[in-house]
Amino acid sequence: MNAPMNGAAALPASSAGRSPSLADMQGLRPAGMAAEEWALRLELAACYRLFDYLGWTEMIYNHITLRVPGGAADNPHYLINPFGLHYAFVTASNLVKIDARGAVVGHSDFPVNPAGFTIHSVIHAARADAHCIMHTHTTAGMAVACKQEGMRHDNFYTAMLHGQVAYHEFEGITTHLGEGPRLIASLGQRNVLVLRNHGLLVCGEDIPVTLQTMWTAQRGCEIQMAADSMAGANHPIDPKVFGVILEQRRPMQMQSRPGQVLFDGMLQRAGIRYPDLV
Repeated sequence: MNAPMNGAAALPASSAGRSPSLADMQGLRPAGMAAEEWALRLELAACYRLFDYLGWTEMIYNHITLRVPGGAADNPHYLINPFGLHYAFVTASNLVKIDARGAVVGHSDFPVNPAGFTIHSVIHAARADAHCIMHTHTTAGMAVACKQEGMRHDNFYTAMLHGQVAYHEFEGITTHLGEGPRLIASLGQRNVLVLRNHGLLVCGEDIPVTLQTMWTAQRGCEIQMAADSMAGANHPIDPKVFGVILEQRRPMQMQSRPGQVLFDGMLQRAGIRYPDLV
């Protein structure tokens, strides 16, 4: 990674007394790197740290990928975590830029896990709106993925995902591109994919909205798992309510960047600061 444009540039004085924003971090941008890519790197590194804070990690495995400017129309560029590092040690500088085939773009001191990018690459390629993809192996998510009925829409969180969840049958460790067309057919135009016997996958147009969707899916799975551990039948939700919820959520989805307030608030709670992620 190249050095910052002005050496060890200081943060602007205006950042004193508050957590520095992405805009404040441009003075630490490596020479030759576009401002947009640097901001996306910082945001993605913060997201990896937040996953660690939330307990959504699986050793050194799984990925959050993000499309960045550059590359050709048929071979875009993405950011992915360096293979072998725990999410707690991901930074803006050690994130690896790769192309649609998983090949490293430029220089990286770290390898990538091509097998791990298989799922992400086919979705990124097929869905122009899938700029960000998150995949987890949480206990609750995997438990629900193992159940024949999958994610039931009978709690506060899963009710918000009614009509938005797709399913894909387990075909083993996803290392072969031949599974790609079947995976894309399973996902369709939905943004939540339950990988049967495997885990959860969520895609979205940017990090904040994708995180918000993953949070909703994860919490829904946790509640379902807890409710199923208790005696007695679960109380169903009247189907008419699903349409009401859709309308209730519409104003939130009309924001300029849905999920941004949640993302920023959780970074603050977790003590994740952009200057620590350079």
